[in-house]
Amino acid sequence: MHILFLTAQLPEPPHAGGTLRTNGLMRGVFAAGHQAHVLAFGPPDALTTHRSALDEFCASVEVVPPPQRSITDRLRDLLLTHLADMQRRYDSPLYAAALERTLSRQAFDLIQIESLEMAIYLPVIRRFQPDTPVIYDSFNAEFELQKSVYQAERGNLKRLPGALYSLIQWRRLTRFERDVCRSVAHTIAVSDADAAAFGQLVPDCPVTVVPNGVDTRLYTQTDTSLDLGDAALVFTGSMSYRPNVDAALWFADTVFPLVREQCPNAKFFVVGSNPHPRLTALRERENIQVTGWVPDVNPFLHAAAVYIVPMRMGSGTRLKLLQAMAAGQAVVSTTSGAQGLTVQDGIELRLADTTPDFAQAVIDLLQHPAQRQTLGKTGAAYVKQYYDWPVIVPKLLDVYNKLTG
Repeated sequence: MHILFLTAQLPEPPHAGGTLRTNGLMRGVFAAGHQAHVLAFGPPDALTTHRSALDEFCASVEVVPPPQRSITDRLRDLLLTHLADMQRRYDSPLYAAALERTLSRQAFDLIQIESLEMAIYLPVIRRFQPDTPVIYDSFNAEFELQKSVYQAERGNLKRLPGALYSLIQWRRLTRFERDVCRSVAHTIAVSDADAAAFGQLVPDCPVTVVPNGVDTRLYTQTDTSLDLGDAALVFTGSMSYRPNVDAALWFADTVFPLVREQCPNAKFFVVGSNPHPRLTALRERENIQVTGWVPDVNPFLHAAAVYIVPMRMGSGTRLKLLQAMAAGQAVVSTTSGAQGLTVQDGIELRLADTTPDFAQAVIDLLQHPAQRQTLGKTGAAYVKQYYDWPVIVPKLLDVYNKLTG
């Protein structure tokens, strides 16, 4: 089959959550004998820089420069339209024209929309290939994500503007995501919780769970190139993403001081691109380091004594958590951070939701290396059994077979 993927980022290199998912799925689709084509946003030199890697799993690739959207543009849309922010994030006449050319010159068996932002191009698809089945691959149930952000921040006066923004986006995304689910042939959810949310949003919505995954081979080989000390606590992710910012601040402000009382040599590393200005103050605190972008998170994963996921909002499943577990690291996560995974506290990882419980779980692991080792081994085996790409991709291929007969 010829399958066209519409993506907001080039799926190579696979650094961020969305690109990791798209890369893994596309490589699996290619390995199954299908022709994967991609139309993506990216910088002008991206195709040249990553051509050799893309040729490993893509039949064709076209890249369009991402649209520039200012804060003024966003405020205007917020105040003068009923559109969700995600409906305008990648609204590009250049991309629409490229999609029209692509659909005019080749018929596709399936078209897969990677993330909700790209669903704004459904009208173009319908004009040029109305009979081609379209799949919406949701990275999150976005309306549920904004709902969780609103509920987490509404009680904090300092975060009231952000909470009101999320309330508006939650309502607008509910309408938009409902329309998308009704318009496509099939919706892909990354977790049972997201699938249930889509089922409530559109009761007759055909939805299949295809979880996030990782290539476990990339994380199993120990990387000793980085020394962060013997009590390093590591948190990774895009640090402009509101749930990650909230997680880092909650841990630094409330949990980490309790950990330091029992483990004074503990250090907290916030690892990820584009740190939000709210994280700037953390750079001045003792034993906290905000790294910014790093070319590879693997050395940080393997240098951690404990990997933490102190997330209090969001939806979907956390690729960061799967990466850390695949690397054999002991993990402490909130229930929200481990959403979508059928894990048990004390078996594959530690689960804790309150400040004292989270701190105590971290302290216990820092003080008991044997417990860390046991959790790491069990967690790695769990990820390999359920979340390695060779296990996950067949679920997507089953959807393809159902849609194409």
